[in-house]
Amino acid sequence: MLAKIPKQFYYFLAAYFILNLIQSALTELIFDEAYYWYYSQKLAWGYFDHPPMVAFLIKLSSFFFNGELGVRFLSCVISAANLIVLWLLIDNPKKKNHIPHFFLLVFSMTLLNAYGFFTLPDTPLLFFTSCFLLTYKYFLKTPRLTSGILLGVCMAALMYSKYHAVLVIVFVLFSNLSLVKNRYAWLSVGVALLCYSPHFYWLFENDFVSIKYHLYERPNDAYNFEKYTLGFFVNLIAIFGLTFPFIYYALLKTKGKDLFNRALLFLTYGVILFFFISSFNRRVQTQWIIVICIPLAILVFNYMLTNKGTMKWIVRLGIVNAVLILYLRAGLIYQPLLFNFYYESHGNKEWVNGIKDEVGEIPVVFENSYRNAPMYEFYTGGIPTFSLNNVMYRKNQYSIDSSEERVRGKKVAYLSKYINDNSFSYTKSDGWTYKGKYIGDFNSFRKLECLLEEDNIKLGTSGYNLKVVNPYDFNIELSKLKFSVAYLTPYKNTIGLKSVKPSPAKEGIAFLPKNDTVNFTLDIPPFKKQKVGYVRIVISENGLYPGLNGKPIPVE
Repeated sequence: MLAKIPKQFYYFLAAYFILNLIQSALTELIFDEAYYWYYSQKLAWGYFDHPPMVAFLIKLSSFFFNGELGVRFLSCVISAANLIVLWLLIDNPKKKNHIPHFFLLVFSMTLLNAYGFFTLPDTPLLFFTSCFLLTYKYFLKTPRLTSGILLGVCMAALMYSKYHAVLVIVFVLFSNLSLVKNRYAWLSVGVALLCYSPHFYWLFENDFVSIKYHLYERPNDAYNFEKYTLGFFVNLIAIFGLTFPFIYYALLKTKGKDLFNRALLFLTYGVILFFFISSFNRRVQTQWIIVICIPLAILVFNYMLTNKGTMKWIVRLGIVNAVLILYLRAGLIYQPLLFNFYYESHGNKEWVNGIKDEVGEIPVVFENSYRNAPMYEFYTGGIPTFSLNNVMYRKNQYSIDSSEERVRGKKVAYLSKYINDNSFSYTKSDGWTYKGKYIGDFNSFRKLECLLEEDNIKLGTSGYNLKVVNPYDFNIELSKLKFSVAYLTPYKNTIGLKSVKPSPAKEGIAFLPKNDTVNFTLDIPPFKKQKVGYVRIVISENGLYPGLNGKPIPVE
């Protein structure tokens, strides 16, 4: 199959691969990449925000290179492999005469281009979507044991990449409901579930923390048409750039003439419809819809081969797109090309070194920044960091792993915007200022849990039963803890705090025993400044700002 690919294709592919390698080596990490690099330092079957595929790719990359390329190398490899798979998915024999047009089409797709070198969960998602579609295509021709097993493996790889992958699988299934009668299709489901079982077990062991966060605990805002729904349509344009009118025109003109084309159409329209509906509830991030680039690359290129007018305009606008993209890619490396605009890949080494010059080799605790903590650790070569997440922020990987123990009892540099007595500060090139101070014996207890058994809370009511769980292997003195009620909007954004003093159910309790639970009686004070949708019980330890100890509970 690969032997039938023309040499010219490999020439273009080599140029694409080399360009991405150069870009990867010369571009500083963006914050999400640093966060996923932090994942990879301790491989697991799951992480707070995502399944483990992105961490696995980074770990493999680190065996080949150091630095930024040690994070991105496998992304360059699989993005190049992705173009081969896309090429194999196109059956039209005319394609051999239009290899430059194919590369121009995919290169001009803005986010598909960016994920050619950035290492993010969407990078393997795109690759395994292509692999899944190729396997499904051959499954339609010859449904048998081997194709069923391979289809199951591809589905599992998709789900290991990103939870959004479920949309790919579901919409392809909807395009061909007769699959429910196919024993080999059921075999593929069984294989997928078997391969995915380690992640299911990880979710179970971690109280389904990822699912709960994404579905129930993520903060939101009131609906805003411009920000949400109009922003969704802007994203549909942004992922294709100037070629978008002809991309969507080709989509509208394509008919589901066979089961595979029907799958591509269902996948594209299904994802668009799903996130259009979602836009009435929350802001849809651009990368959430990026998966439509895969079916559209196939559908649009097939349409170009039979419609010279569309091909002409996509080529013209694609060239402009490609030039702009190359310019922007150069700007990722050299900021002055982007004028006064600072992107995430600019100045990270500079601010990291600036802080390190101040604090030296001691660990650094960043309050409310799962972005800065791993970036600092990466560019200092492994100085321990920790993200201390408080009630004004959200939980992340630092909330569930053992990173808190790396800084416990040590002298740390503590950076936070909640500091009023800072002993040093550092201002980044983009104007952001870090305020810091030194803490000689740092101790936080952010894994303490505050559990209220009620399904809803009535403000100004007394006598609630509060359970405080101490998961640590040491006792914690109650004198070190201060309890508060955090008041949240109906969209789970914190709007206020009130101190409370829970009464222990048993007299004489002076500490929280290790690996144990203590019962308290708690009164919930009223809050009249703003409408309250939820409350959560939180704890401040050793004078630190309160954490995220309790779950949001609806207010009556």
